[in-house]
Amino acid sequence: MSFLDIFAGIVLLIALASMLAVVALLAMAPGHVARKRHHPWAEAVSVAGWVTALFGFVFWPLAFIWAYVDVPRRAPAAEADAAPQREATP
Repeated sequence: MSFLDIFAGIVLLIALASMLAVVALLAMAPGHVARKRHHPWAEAVSVAGWVTALFGFVFWPLAFIWAYVDVPRRAPAAEADAAPQREATP
């Protein structure tokens, strides 16, 4: 094997490793965004990112949009109880 064969093999290995790293980063991106934004279904968004990676990133934009969608939160029970209530008098 000549020097060029070895060099071409090394370049090929580096290109494959870089491609795998980019795919992994793209698959992790929706889950990372969802966790940073405290999404209530962050784990499901993360799984959606990895599943779309397995199927060629067809639905990856949907997973990424889902990571940014804010779910309206319900008022905590403490705020609901803060309203004045009449007490029963015997």
